[in-house]
Amino acid sequence: MNKNPYEVLGVARDATDADIKKAYHKLVMKYHPDKNPGDKTAEEKFKEVNNAFDILKDPQKRAAYDRFGDAAFAGGNGASAGAGFGGNPFGNGEFHFNMGGGDMGGMEDILREAMRGFGFGGGFGDNGHGPQQQRGRDLLDEVVIDLKDAFFGTTHTVKFTSAVKCEKCDGHGTADGKPAPTCKTCGGTGYVHTRQGFFAVETPCPDCNGLGKKIDKKCSACDGTGTVNKQRTLDVKIPAGIMDGARLRMAGMGEAAPNGGTSGDFYLDIHIRPNKTFERVGNDLLMHANIDFATLAMGGEIEIETIDDKKLSVKIPSGTQVGEKMRVRGHGMPNGRGGFGDLYIEIGIVIPKKLTEKQKKALSEFAGIKNEKKGWF
Repeated sequence: MNKNPYEVLGVARDATDADIKKAYHKLVMKYHPDKNPGDKTAEEKFKEVNNAFDILKDPQKRAAYDRFGDAAFAGGNGASAGAGFGGNPFGNGEFHFNMGGGDMGGMEDILREAMRGFGFGGGFGDNGHGPQQQRGRDLLDEVVIDLKDAFFGTTHTVKFTSAVKCEKCDGHGTADGKPAPTCKTCGGTGYVHTRQGFFAVETPCPDCNGLGKKIDKKCSACDGTGTVNKQRTLDVKIPAGIMDGARLRMAGMGEAAPNGGTSGDFYLDIHIRPNKTFERVGNDLLMHANIDFATLAMGGEIEIETIDDKKLSVKIPSGTQVGEKMRVRGHGMPNGRGGFGDLYIEIGIVIPKKLTEKQKKALSEFAGIKNEKKGWF
């Protein structure tokens, strides 16, 4: 039995998307295999968290679960039944799972099959006469990168094992590598009609299992499925300026579908590691700079290092106060439109722990002048 996704993530049923995402990120980092090597309990928790998030992040799947519970994903629909948690397709324990691919997908297919059962046909784009189209599983990876990687952009290389199109038969599943002939029983529709009392019932063709094509001699390499498991390497380009929590999609790069169906997609979730010097606020950056009293009082220049490792001179106006933020235009994060955000410098002060006699005398004289002119400083 599938676990309640709300309970798995520890959120209420009326939780916002932001609440769900926050809970997911917290739990997925807690139970990540990298942090719990060899811990089977943590591995199962990690799978449960991913499965729960897969349902709740998708408005259609969430609505389906809220209305029908686990029954919404029975028979391979959605994430619960089709998540593929029986084994990690990537093989290294770092990431996995089907994001909702499978033989059929979503509430549209649930309704289609229900209507077929009552003799109404499809009604969702196939007019009830097309063979059942299968779709390969979607795959998901997640990566944690540094803020500098997010600034410059980087490439994440993924190595995993998944179903790919059989090269021997070109995905047709036939021994001769040619498209399978049309099934004579269903005429290529993938369904046959029978009568049960008052109703005309449409069911998958027993001879071709709803494919609409009949394979007489199967390919020896894939046993007629049109797919084989193979180790793959995928380079995912992470663009400059990417935000924390962003999801990249590589269409058609997921698992191949049986018998020439549509391949799934590959997704990459991006998490950005906190930086010791810079705090990101949208496309802007915030840093802290401690400056000596004399420079704050009389003005001057300081030198800072930007996130792209460049030295930058910044003018400090006389009378600058502690806590002020100085804006340096164009030295923030890439905004994706060819420009950059801004860099904000939060002003702090350096207070010396030891003073020379000359420095003490100068400060005493300054303090005396200040007291004579109340409100002057």
